[in-house]
Amino acid sequence: MILPSLLLSLCAPIGGLPAEAQQDAIDQLRQAVEAPMALYVTGEGVPRPLAIAAGAADPATGRPMSVDTPVRIASNTKTFVAAAVLRLYEQELIELDAAIPGLVDPKLIAILRSDGYDPDRITVRHLLSHSAGLYDQGGDRRFITTVLAAPDHRWTRHELVQLMAEYDDPQGEPGEMFLYSDIGYVLLGDIVERRTGRPLAAAVRELLRFDALGLQSTWWETAENAPAGVAPRARQYFQGQDATDVHPSFDLFGGGGLVMSARDLATWFAALFEGQIFDRPETLRTMTKAGTHVGAERYRLGLFAQAVDGREVYSHSGFWGTLVYYDPRRRRAVAALTTRTERFRSELVPLAESVLGLVPQACRDGAAIQQDGGVTAHR
Repeated sequence: MILPSLLLSLCAPIGGLPAEAQQDAIDQLRQAVEAPMALYVTGEGVPRPLAIAAGAADPATGRPMSVDTPVRIASNTKTFVAAAVLRLYEQELIELDAAIPGLVDPKLIAILRSDGYDPDRITVRHLLSHSAGLYDQGGDRRFITTVLAAPDHRWTRHELVQLMAEYDDPQGEPGEMFLYSDIGYVLLGDIVERRTGRPLAAAVRELLRFDALGLQSTWWETAENAPAGVAPRARQYFQGQDATDVHPSFDLFGGGGLVMSARDLATWFAALFEGQIFDRPETLRTMTKAGTHVGAERYRLGLFAQAVDGREVYSHSGFWGTLVYYDPRRRRAVAALTTRTERFRSELVPLAESVLGLVPQACRDGAAIQQDGGVTAHR
């Protein structure tokens, strides 16, 4: 198969070019990107931030995308929730290997027991690493169909956990294998609230130093007001359907919930790895250490990991077409987002990987990325 022209241009990674040539190369590639998108690069290894934006944030008005345009970042929120839990671990308010009864709302524990789970064997670490054996209701096609059919429905945390129980039974033993599940992070959101005595949004904002970092386009939907002067959210689409106004409660309780711009997402991700979030360096090592379960090399505590040229690169993505990477060797964070989920794999992922300094996976495989590809499996 012949690689798409965009991908052919990216097979020589932009991140490997001299700094002065990178912005020129990005500007040239912007013309080949069809979907509305924004990308921002920062970090200690970047002489100056790089920025690219293309297309309209709102097709009806023509309002352009920018690196400060906020979007729902969906499962990118999981990295933030994981980091908040680890901050509580630093403060000795949470034990990572503690069983979840006593930490989670007893009504949620009762739902788990009724579906055949043994919460006494599920730990906080299992939830963080997606190794609790929970079914992923968010990845079930019935779920998004249900959500889009009733876009104004106000979901509750309990409804989402109950829906998981209705959809399917336990998928494995606690600590057995990596099995991605939104519900694990819904439970973690409940733990953060109960251990801090504060709403999840307020706890995350304080624990993760949002204000100190100057994140000006970041808030937790429904729980916080948008910052003064922030641009309106971009309109976001699922398989061509405008889903911007679907009530956010279907993805609000820790598996998702944050609204951010590309600039803020890259800025915070760089801060996480560059010593500005945790009080102790060993906490980051705990976050990035692989467990012993099957598939632990893929996902740590709130972070995907991949080995590239003898080093590990960390990332997470979100259902609506958002993505962030950090390369510890290059000390570079890249955040990228698109408003069109169908363009996520074909355009955004290879562009972000190339800017990071990686050869895109499709180039390594020598195969084209299908133009109708959807979001990656890790939402």
